[in-house]
Amino acid sequence: MAGIYMLFLSLACILLYHWLRVRLPIFRLPCLLHALTGYYCPGCGGTRAVYALLHLHPIRSFLYHPLVPYAAAVYGWFMLSQTVERLTRHRLHIGMHAHTGWLWGALVIVIANVLVRNGALFFFHVDLFDLILLMT
Repeated sequence: MAGIYMLFLSLACILLYHWLRVRLPIFRLPCLLHALTGYYCPGCGGTRAVYALLHLHPIRSFLYHPLVPYAAAVYGWFMLSQTVERLTRHRLHIGMHAHTGWLWGALVIVIANVLVRNGALFFFHVDLFDLILLMT
């Protein structure tokens, strides 16, 4: 039951965000690790990805940090499948069940993201965030 409340709360926050057009300065905070070392941490781009996803730009969100749309899709399918299963009183067994495979997938995404971003920066001197910003 708490999941349904979280779903409605999330949807309400997204709708209010779009109606009020709130601009929060927190979305522009720099990464401390990147500021000190020049390399990206595993979470770099996550806030920008959430911001892009809230503005209904899933491709841009994926480019900033692929974990954010992955987590949103897994959460969305989990909530939808559980809701349908419970509304049909378990006659439709489509409810997604939590297992460690989803977490391992998230870990692989985070590691690949860090390796690609920092590898491009270290070996080719290409800052992928600058390329994403040029595309937008």
